[in-house]
Amino acid sequence: MGLGGIVILTTLLVACSKTPDAKTDSAVQSPSSQSSPLPSASPVPRPPSHSRKVVLFAGTSLTAGLGLDPDSAYPMLIQRKIDSAGLPFDVVNAGVSGETSSGLLDRLDWLLRGNFAVLVIESGANDGLRGIPTSTLEANLATTLDRVRAKRPDAHVALVQMEALPNLGPAYASAFHSAYPTVARAKSVTLLPFLLAGVAGRRELNQGDGIHPNNRGERIVADNVWKGLRPLLDSIARAKVP
Repeated sequence: MGLGGIVILTTLLVACSKTPDAKTDSAVQSPSSQSSPLPSASPVPRPPSHSRKVVLFAGTSLTAGLGLDPDSAYPMLIQRKIDSAGLPFDVVNAGVSGETSSGLLDRLDWLLRGNFAVLVIESGANDGLRGIPTSTLEANLATTLDRVRAKRPDAHVALVQMEALPNLGPAYASAFHSAYPTVARAKSVTLLPFLLAGVAGRRELNQGDGIHPNNRGERIVADNVWKGLRPLLDSIARAKVP
């Protein structure tokens, strides 16, 4: 990756540590019922709400959709894909700016009070920014998954792959990358692709500050997540289990 890409990625992770603003709060609180259908397709009519299950997204400002309208954050784009596929799920966006893997642990009990069938975890970007030891990141992710399993053994969990900055050195970047498949395998959860694949380092796919994905970039982010999430949702819908 060239210097320009490193600068953009550095700025991206700095932005992940910002304090949430009003727009971020709106994204976190926005219910899935506010999503509009895809303009290019007529979604299959929803079944009665009591038969639908919740997909809860927990993450940083990248999940909250900082700088975008609430309905344009990638979790809400996933809702549109769900509706178009006729799948019985509602998305809840619980992204919070500035969160590290330790911060996720701090609010996990609150998240586990919710009624959800699927939990998608996007965590670690701010750990990488701060150079937090990868052993700490891995331990936090493992503890998070253990606590979810203990409190919600019926829930399905998906972990989003994240990457560290290349300027932190190849050893750190490699260990950071490996933490995700290592934990996913050990805890038997679904590993989703790198969130920002095809977007990070590309100015035309990021907002004017070169930090967060713009609407074009966010659609690619949603596609990245959907590639791994769709098969999981299909299997749950077929099995008709919580």
